[in-house]
Amino acid sequence: MSMRAVPFYCPYCAEQSIEPIGEGRVYYCASCDRRFEVRFAGLGEEES
Repeated sequence: MSMRAVPFYCPYCAEQSIEPIGEGRVYYCASCDRRFEVRFAGLGEEES
């Protein structure tokens, strides 16, 4: 697992009851019962 920043709150309900699932970038929120993935999309403008 890399030493990247982790989310502090759920992007759907804004609660702080999230925990990572496995070794990937997937997190689970116990408050709203949702799973979400965090990924880096890139910097700057989209390439043509």
